[in-house]
Amino acid sequence: MSRRNRRIKIIATLGPASQERSVVASLFQAGADVFRINMSHASHDMMRERVALIRSLEEEFDRPIGILVDLQGPKLRVGMFANGAEELRNGDMFTLDSDATPGTASRVFLPHPEILASLEPGHRVLIDDGKVLLKVHEVGLGRAECIVEVAGKISNKKGVSLPDTTIPTSAMTPKDRADLDAALDENVDWIALSFVQRPEDVIEVKEIAAGRASVLAKIEKPQAVARLEEILRVADALMVARGDLGVEMPLERVPGVQKTMTRLARRYGKPIVVATQMLESMITSPVPTRAEVSDVATAVFEGADAVMLSAESASGQYPLEAVQTMNRIAEAVESEAIYPSIINSQRASPEATGADAIAEATRDVADTLGAKVICAWTTSGATGLRISRERPESAIVALTPNVEIARRLCIAWGVHSVVTDDCRDERDMADRACRVAFIERFAAEGERIIVVAGVPFGTPGATNNLRIAKIGKDGGAG
Repeated sequence: MSRRNRRIKIIATLGPASQERSVVASLFQAGADVFRINMSHASHDMMRERVALIRSLEEEFDRPIGILVDLQGPKLRVGMFANGAEELRNGDMFTLDSDATPGTASRVFLPHPEILASLEPGHRVLIDDGKVLLKVHEVGLGRAECIVEVAGKISNKKGVSLPDTTIPTSAMTPKDRADLDAALDENVDWIALSFVQRPEDVIEVKEIAAGRASVLAKIEKPQAVARLEEILRVADALMVARGDLGVEMPLERVPGVQKTMTRLARRYGKPIVVATQMLESMITSPVPTRAEVSDVATAVFEGADAVMLSAESASGQYPLEAVQTMNRIAEAVESEAIYPSIINSQRASPEATGADAIAEATRDVADTLGAKVICAWTTSGATGLRISRERPESAIVALTPNVEIARRLCIAWGVHSVVTDDCRDERDMADRACRVAFIERFAAEGERIIVVAGVPFGTPGATNNLRIAKIGKDGGAG
């Protein structure tokens, strides 16, 4: 039941439509590999309840399940208006300032002094997801005078986006810091950091997490796109957060950014998640549009590690159907005759390390022998990720003594995690890998499998051993 017939993973966001145990269980059975808890809409108590529920399902189904906690990030908003709202016209002058007095048709309070200090003439200020566009004309102490370039209504507490401005503050607010500490206390597997601007934002969270959870950087700002490679070097994974990215940069550029990010993440061997509006119409409809099906298929063809459902599974009317649909699309795309050649064409050259050399050799040997499965012993998860980076045609089974690592690998392309005691010696390494491959129905008696590990056993990052094993009559090494 829980062995997937696809390589790409599915992340489902939990919310009001998916808070009952029976619903979450059905989402897992339908194909959700990782569950996302969005701290924009969850209290600490709610987060703890959802983590406990997922962990109990993990025991029931005897399969590791990943949990991703998504931090809200800085929500920038204008202040209040005396009349609740004002209509701005093209060419009008409109001032953002540090005066808390209710706003008028010519000005409003911007309760973010760090923004007012960072704005420069020529910078764009987007209000309410870009429905209103202001361009900064002149800046002074605690004020920015702007020209209205796209007219529209501006009302209380509408969001502010700044595509041209790098704000010299952390991507983490005090709320995020409290949410992060609470999530780490619950031993969640992934932390998603919102509105990343620079690598230092990721480093800050990684230092606090101190290895207790992996850190995923959400790329939703042009400033992050400009420093993508630097951010990728320090992050454990990336997310193409297409919603906010499409607000702050031209919509037509987003598909190119998605493809660039996917290729780059693949080169670095780090998981990449494609998110936002993947099956948006399924919030209110039991079937997706043809365009949405094509969109999900594109992410699968690009070799993304995971695709994510947001409101579709959190607050939509058809959470189960959304997961089932995504699962069906992924299975269909991956079974297309053209799929392997497209995935192979995106392969990156291995880095000059022993681990990468072994990973590439493993893939080549598996292809030559037509091996159904590669079994990778991994204590830190690094070996599993390196094999995943190669996108082999063989299935990938990650054998690890650490349940935390098994859960984190739930986000990685093609990796089926199994928690088991570390191997004692080379004979045990091959024998137990064969048994797991046999029991989990990846290979049958008489078939050859590839086994990869690091010697001495249990040493993180020491992948240096590749072995071909044959499954015997009892399922062990023949």
